[in-house]
Amino acid sequence: MTMLHLRGGSSSLVLDLSAATPVVVHWGRDLGVDPLIPASLGNAVAHSLYDEPVLTELVPQASTGWRGRPAVLGHRAGGTDFSPLFAMTGFTQDAGDVTINLVAAQERLALRVDLSLSPEGMLRIRHELTNESEESYSLEALNVSIPVGPAASEVLDLTGRWVREQHPQRQSLRQGTWLREYRHGRTGHDSSALTMVGTSGFSNRHGEVWATHFGYSGNRATFVEKTPATPAMLGSGVLFLPGELELSAGESYRTPWVYAAHSTTGIDGVSEVFHRWIRARPTHPRSPRPVVLNTWEAVYFNHDLDDLLELARMAGSLGVERFVLDDGWFRGRRNDHAGLGDWTVDTNVWPDGLGPLIEGVNAEGMEFGLWVEPEMVNEDSEVIREHPDWISGPGNRTPVEWRHQQVIDLVNPDAWQYVFDRIDALLTDNRIAFLKWDQNRDLVEPGHGRRASAVDQTEAAYRLLDALKRAHPDVEIESCSSGGARVDLGVLERTDRVWASDCNDALERQTIQRWTQALLPLELIGSHVGPTRSHTTGRTHSLSFRVITALFGSFGIEWDVRGLTPAQFSELQHGVSLYKTHRALLHSGTAVHADLRDDAYRLQGVVAVDGREGLYSFSCLRSAEDEVPGSIVLPGLDPQTRYRVEVVFPSGAIPDEQRNVIPWTVDSVTASGSFLSEIGLPMPILHPEHAILLHAAAVED
Repeated sequence: MTMLHLRGGSSSLVLDLSAATPVVVHWGRDLGVDPLIPASLGNAVAHSLYDEPVLTELVPQASTGWRGRPAVLGHRAGGTDFSPLFAMTGFTQDAGDVTINLVAAQERLALRVDLSLSPEGMLRIRHELTNESEESYSLEALNVSIPVGPAASEVLDLTGRWVREQHPQRQSLRQGTWLREYRHGRTGHDSSALTMVGTSGFSNRHGEVWATHFGYSGNRATFVEKTPATPAMLGSGVLFLPGELELSAGESYRTPWVYAAHSTTGIDGVSEVFHRWIRARPTHPRSPRPVVLNTWEAVYFNHDLDDLLELARMAGSLGVERFVLDDGWFRGRRNDHAGLGDWTVDTNVWPDGLGPLIEGVNAEGMEFGLWVEPEMVNEDSEVIREHPDWISGPGNRTPVEWRHQQVIDLVNPDAWQYVFDRIDALLTDNRIAFLKWDQNRDLVEPGHGRRASAVDQTEAAYRLLDALKRAHPDVEIESCSSGGARVDLGVLERTDRVWASDCNDALERQTIQRWTQALLPLELIGSHVGPTRSHTTGRTHSLSFRVITALFGSFGIEWDVRGLTPAQFSELQHGVSLYKTHRALLHSGTAVHADLRDDAYRLQGVVAVDGREGLYSFSCLRSAEDEVPGSIVLPGLDPQTRYRVEVVFPSGAIPDEQRNVIPWTVDSVTASGSFLSEIGLPMPILHPEHAILLHAAAVED
C-alpha cells in the first residue's frame, strides 16, 4: 500500500495512492513525523447503496459511485463519453510538490493533478485535462475539491456589493450543496475571499477551520457539498459559458490554483497560513509601502495644473510619498461618458503634457502615479468610432452599457496590441512609478466572433498585465475594479496591491478591511483616509477614527487636503508619521482579532513575529449592550514577556469628549503577555464610530 504523507505548517495531507485513483485519507491537523497509518481500514457498505464502499477521491467521478459534483464534466459530439473512468498511471514527488497522472482510456482523456503543501501549510491543487482523441471534447466543468474533517458543522463565506464588499454570512453545514456562482466576467463585489467550514461556533481565535480560495479573476463557482455517504467537500472551478471550452485533438485546459488552509486556532490561524505564504512569494513587494495621496475625492474630473501642484505641495508637507492622478487626464474626459480607450493626454487641459505635474510632484519628494482603465472603452471615443467591432459581446448586438462604457475585446489580437502600445508609450514617455489599474464593469456577455470568451478575455487581461510588467518592471500596479470587484490571488500574481472598496467611509471600511485581511496581508490592501463627510454614505467621522482605520492596510489619503485647518493638518501629519513608524510591523507581523461578546466593539492588531511588540486598534462601531466595555484582551502576545502598553493615537490622553477616562490610558501600564491576552485591560467608553490606537512594547524585567 502506498501512503503519501505531506506535512507543512501545522497541517498534514495523507493520500492513499494504492487505489485506482488517489484517495484523501486526511487533510487537517499535523499527524507528526512518521505516523502509523494502517494499510487499509475499509468502509461500511450501506443497504440500498453500491456494493463497494464509496471512496473520498481527490478526483471525484460518477464512474466510481460519486453522486456529487464530479471533477470532470463534459462530452463529445452526440453526448458520448459523458462519464469518464480515470485510473492513476503514476506520480512523482519532489519534497512537498506532487504530480499525479491519470488516464480515462476508454474516453481518451488524460488528467494531471498538481498539488503542493508548503512549509507555511498552504495546500495548492490544480487539474489539467488533455483530449487524447482526434474528436473534440466539450468541457463543461473541471472542478478541484478537497474533503474536510468530520467535525465541520458550519459554513462561513463572504458576500457584498459595490462599496460594501466582503461581509460575512454563516449557516449550518447540512446535506446538500451550498453553491456560489459568479457570472461577472471578473471576481465580483459579492465574491467570497475565503470559503470556510469549521467546528460549531468557530471564531477569530477558536475552533478548527478548513478554508479555500480560488485564485482566478473571471467567472467561477465555489461550493460546499455534503452527501449522505461522504464527508463534506470544499471545491471550486471556472464557470464556463455555453460552448466556451472545446478541446481539440491534443489540446489541454489547466485550472487556476485552488488554495487551501487548515487551522486549529480559528480564522486567524487560516489567515496566518495565507499571509505567510503570500509574503514568501518572490514577487511580493519588498520595499516599504509608500503613503499615497489619490486625487479622486479631492478634485474628481476637475484637472488644473496649478490646483494639482498646490495639492501636491500640501501632500508633500504631510509626508506623502506617492501622488496619484486619477481619472480625467486623457482626451475628452470631462465626465465618465467619453474618452475611455483613447489613452492620449488631453492637450486642452494639459497643453504641455503631464510633464509639468510630474516634475512638480517629484520636486516634493514624491513618486507619481496615474489612473488607467485599459480593459474598457466608451462608445464615445476615437478608438470605437474607428473600430466598432472591438467591443466585446455576442456579435449581433452591443451589450447594455454599464457606467456608459463597454468592454474592449482583448481576445482580438489587434485590439490587445493597440491597448498594450498605448499604455507602453504612456509609461515610456513619462516618469510613472505606479498605475491604478481600474476595471469598472461586469462582463456578462463577453464574446469574440459570436462565441463566448469569458475565459479568453480573462487570460488576455492577464497577458496584458504580464507584458507591461516585463516591459516596465519597476512600475507598481494596483488592482482596482470599481473598488473590490477583483480581489484574488490570480490578479495578485501580476499586481502589487488591491483597492478593497470605493468606499472610504471608515465605519464601512472596518468590516470590508477586516474580511479582506482574512485572505491578504495588510500591505496588499489599499486603505485611505477619506474626507470628513464620506462621499459614498454621507456619514461624518472624526479624523482619528478615519486615520486608525486606514493604518491597518497600505495607508493613504483621498481628500482635498488644501482645505485642512491647522488642527486637522497636525493630526493627519501625526497619523502619517505613525504609519511610517509602524509600517514595518504592520506589514510583516501576525494579524490578530479578539473574540468579543459584544460585536459593537472590535479589537484587531498586528504582533511582531518575534513577539516583542504589537499594535492594536480598539473601536466602537455602534451603541453597545453594556454600560462599560470592561476588560478587552490583546491577543497574540508572548505569555512570558512583559509589555508596556500605551495609547498612541489620538495624541496624548483620550480626547475630552470621551467619557470616564481610565488612568492607564493617560500614561501607560506594564503587564505580562499572559495577563494582557487572557484577562486584558479595561477600555474607556468610546462614542460609537470612534477608536483608539494602542502600542505594546516589550520591557526588560
